[in-house]
Amino acid sequence: MHAGTRRHTARLIPAALAAGLLLTACGTGAGSSTAAEPAAKVTVTPAGGDSAAKLGSPISVKADGGKLTAVEVKDDKGAKVPGRLAADGASWTSEGKVRPKTTYTVRTEAKSTGGKESKATATFTTEQPEKINKLTNTPGNGQTVGTGMPVSILFDHPIATDRRAEIEKALKVTSQPHVEGAWGWVKDWSGKDRIDWRPKDYWPAGTKVSVRGGLGGINSGDSGYFARDYDFDFTIGADHKAVIDVPSHTLTMYADGKPVGTIRGSAGSPQDPTRGGVHTVRSKNAAETMDSSTIGHGNEWMLDSKWVTHLTASGTFLHSAPWNQSIGVVNNSHGCFGMTTSDAKRIYDFLPVGSTVEVKNTTSTKKTDVGNGLEVWQENWQQWQQRSALK
Repeated sequence: MHAGTRRHTARLIPAALAAGLLLTACGTGAGSSTAAEPAAKVTVTPAGGDSAAKLGSPISVKADGGKLTAVEVKDDKGAKVPGRLAADGASWTSEGKVRPKTTYTVRTEAKSTGGKESKATATFTTEQPEKINKLTNTPGNGQTVGTGMPVSILFDHPIATDRRAEIEKALKVTSQPHVEGAWGWVKDWSGKDRIDWRPKDYWPAGTKVSVRGGLGGINSGDSGYFARDYDFDFTIGADHKAVIDVPSHTLTMYADGKPVGTIRGSAGSPQDPTRGGVHTVRSKNAAETMDSSTIGHGNEWMLDSKWVTHLTASGTFLHSAPWNQSIGVVNNSHGCFGMTTSDAKRIYDFLPVGSTVEVKNTTSTKKTDVGNGLEVWQENWQQWQQRSALK
């Protein structure tokens, strides 16, 4: 019996030891499986490398074999790049395109399908294009302007026709209260490309306007790119307008649609009649020298004037004309509306930049081009809408 028992015990002990090795093996096996589980493969586009990354695309982050749990992208100035993570976590895409000559740092966190977590950092630098296209915006940021003011954006370099739709889509105008309007492409008097946004009707006084231009990284054509976004705001001031009636030699001022004063002056002569239609005050100058050579009259005159309100870029102004002995009696200017110095000051103070001056009953048959100043009101709403690249 004892001998049998010993034989039986001898068989049990190895069995117990064998069971312990099996558990250890299972534990070791599980650990090896976790260690061997591949992390999600994260790919960033554009990719870093010895050469600069190409322009023209957004930043894209993709995870294969898992999903992204966090993505943070910053440029070399420390600004965060906004983007959107897909609902399934498989990808992240920046809201805008990469900008010229910029270094981006992309930090990601991901989790594999097996639950393995991983972190990664990638950097890349974009190329420098041949041209950086900058712009000049009117009105300026924070400016208060008249009820006829368009948003006007003048570009440094030409805009290719096939690039206009994308650029127009990237420009947004919002206002409080909401005002309907549209963008239109214009050739500026300087010869440069321009895009203006005008309301369908005049702005209501007191409107707050915001312009957001998400242009950074967009190709403008002819090897040019925009390097940054452009944002600015402005306010519509009091509703002040003027109407010139050429035959009666008068300019009537209107505030909130009601006449508040009339002055006499001299418009253009029959040989150089004042251009008709609705003009927009584009700028003002307290003192200016009237140079005949700037409007195609050679060296006929060089006269000093005060309180000059500019309408067209080609030289249609409201200004003092102390040399004119027939003010308010004869239309004898070269297209401007001349007044006494005190009346010119009165108009200068009454009309802000962006207000409108309508010229009625002129004999001029010349159509003022929209780009000859801020002349967006020379066209009706239907004509203006045809200037959009999105029509």
